Amino acid sequence: MKNKKNGTQTSTFGTSGRINHNSEKFYNSKLYKELQQTKSISDKTNEFPQKYLNKIILGSCTDMKEIPDNSVHLMITSPPYNVSKEYDKDLSLTEYLNLLKETFSETYRVLVNGGRACINIANLGRKPYIPLSDYVSQIMNGIGFNMRGEIIWNKKSSASPSTAWGSWKSAANPILRDIHEYILIFSKGNYKRERAKEELSIKQNTITKEEFMMWTKSIWTMNAESAKRVGHPAPFPIELPYRLIKLYSFTNDVVLDPFMGSGTTALASIRTNRNFAGYDVNQEYINLANKRINFEQQSILT
Repeated sequence: MKNKKNGTQTSTFGTSGRINHNSEKFYNSKLYKELQQTKSISDKTNEFPQKYLNKIILGSCTDMKEIPDNSVHLMITSPPYNVSKEYDKDLSLTEYLNLLKETFSETYRVLVNGGRACINIANLGRKPYIPLSDYVSQIMNGIGFNMRGEIIWNKKSSASPSTAWGSWKSAANPILRDIHEYILIFSKGNYKRERAKEELSIKQNTITKEEFMMWTKSIWTMNAESAKRVGHPAPFPIELPYRLIKLYSFTNDVVLDPFMGSGTTALASIRTNRNFAGYDVNQEYINLANKRINFEQQSILT
């Protein structure tokens, strides 16, 4: 349906295109009445401490006491999956979800109004299947985040050749073989990130038209990263935070990774002219990340 003044509108049979689309009818429906956020969010932005800017802090991200309220613009992370890798603790599902809840509650505190949180997560197991992406979405909604959507990371071109078929060529017990992970996207408070007038010259967009057209689609195809090459049990590819940073932040923003690991989010921040900050509880991985960061910085200088 098309209205001359407002462009296309929500209609019974959909529309052939969307031109200045008016969605008031949809968002005023009963479906959305119960989803309206009533939490008051401050528009005040605090300065991020220079002492911790572009640094990885040795400590737990469940208490990010070094970071002031409302001082971070974007959070990108891939939490440890608690699947008995060398850096994992053997936590119960309840303990693991509490860890995530504490971490993302702190993330909510430190993000500015309109700040975004992006979480790379994979579902686990088969007996039964553990839908971690669902649990994380529920946790984030409970904290007060607004969910923006989810991206399917298609890893098919680099997924390991799993032969866990279950019952081979039989309906007795066929097993699905995951070749994807999720990237869940949330906002704190406003969906739109506002910039003050004095920030317009130093906080700019860097995404191209072609990148925007491709990266706003909900399926991303990227190769996985080699754990052996990086020296960390579960690195994600630099392309993942690189895309998220260009899509959801401006230059000179502060990008936080609460589970910094091998430092991939920091590398992507450097390449996109953003600042970074992060936490890790393992000094060896901090050393590895700092080594990669130093190499990246030297490469840019030369």
